[in-house]
Amino acid sequence: MRVKFLGATKNVTGSKTLLDISGKYIIIDCGLFQERELKDRNWLPFPVPPSSIDAIILTHAHLDHCGYIPKLVNDGFKGDIFCTEPTAEIAKIALQDAGKVQEEDAEKKMERHLKEGRKSPFPVLPLYTAEDAKRVFPLFKTYPYEQPFELFKDVYVSFYDAGHILGSAMIKIEIATHNGKMKKLIFSGDIGRWDKPILKDPTIFKEADIVFMESTYGNKDHKSEVDAGRELAEVINTTVNRGGNIVIPTFAIERTQEILYFLSRFLKEDVIPHILVFVDSPMAIDITQIFNKYPKYLDEKTQLLIKKGAPPFDFPLLKLTRTVDESKSINYISGSVVIMAGSGMCTGGRIKHHLITNITREESTVVFVGYQAQGTLGREILEKPENVRILGREYPVKATIKDINGFSAHAGKTELLKWIDGFEKPPEKIFVIHGEQESSLNFAGILRDRKPESEIIIPDYLYEYEI
Repeated sequence: MRVKFLGATKNVTGSKTLLDISGKYIIIDCGLFQERELKDRNWLPFPVPPSSIDAIILTHAHLDHCGYIPKLVNDGFKGDIFCTEPTAEIAKIALQDAGKVQEEDAEKKMERHLKEGRKSPFPVLPLYTAEDAKRVFPLFKTYPYEQPFELFKDVYVSFYDAGHILGSAMIKIEIATHNGKMKKLIFSGDIGRWDKPILKDPTIFKEADIVFMESTYGNKDHKSEVDAGRELAEVINTTVNRGGNIVIPTFAIERTQEILYFLSRFLKEDVIPHILVFVDSPMAIDITQIFNKYPKYLDEKTQLLIKKGAPPFDFPLLKLTRTVDESKSINYISGSVVIMAGSGMCTGGRIKHHLITNITREESTVVFVGYQAQGTLGREILEKPENVRILGREYPVKATIKDINGFSAHAGKTELLKWIDGFEKPPEKIFVIHGEQESSLNFAGILRDRKPESEIIIPDYLYEYEI
């Protein structure tokens, strides 16, 4: 049995891990590279013929874990895609939206090139289209948490709650060996956090032979959500007093719903002024409806609110904008508003237009509430440059830039250690993935001191290992 790492190696996005089990090819996650300097990898020929891949198993529906699937299908993949039911529903929305955004970005790039007099022998093409994304839908096969199924002969798979986003899963693969024993592989996916609102806590396992573990925040702990909530309320109050807008780049999946949860509470308790809150994302609106559809995947408190007809993702001052005209009209509102729009790392979507309008205003604040990968526009803004390039033009950064990391859906360093310490016997091998190089190196160093019996490996891109 061999494993080859096709992404999320000393970087965060592009999660793809290829397992070769007795000649059967399985891909664990199939994500897009989103860092600017790595995006070209999305266009490279796949390391194995897509038609030779037997199955894809998804941990969750963020694009850095599922966004490459339509390209793989276009190139010949015809197997099944296994995941939880909410993941399949969210992925369908996310992939179609990604295809649409890529079509729009390609069209705008062509227009800019023509306007600038740049000539190219080739047209600017999207990686895939919204129609391409639809071809993925029939391939989904769903299973609930903790219900094992036989993937192939002597290979069994089961999903466990990761506590990261709705329907997110850790994957256990059990493989019968020649001596009658079962070899257990655990893929952590993105590990969530404990005691957060809306979702249940991440699953802790007692045993595994091989562990594939994320390390996004392997060198950093988060503030508590209580502190993060206070900080968000303070930012809103300060910005409203200045007469500016609060612009929040948000991931449509989970982060939007979590911020709405807090804003709803703030408004009910008069913690912040009663101003309009815009969710300017058709995708976020659709995904919020999925939260209401699958209450059993939510924590008890949130389930109770939904049963009472008072879902925490809705309140009188909330305005949902689906159309482009509705989105543009936000710019003509006098006074302060909260604008939540995607994408969360500012790599595409409507957030870019709201940034153009507000980043040059000293009165406004741009608030980051999620991870910003290296090479993304969000990371660039977070580093507070004098100027930033958005949609082909330079803009001076005059708005206040804030980073509130307590809302992160990723476990911090201490929480990652809590998860790995749950194994009663140290695994034979722990592969440290899904983290920038500094974070992965730092976390691997801690693991080597903490678990000397385990082999700790930080794989490189396209490296292959016998397991």
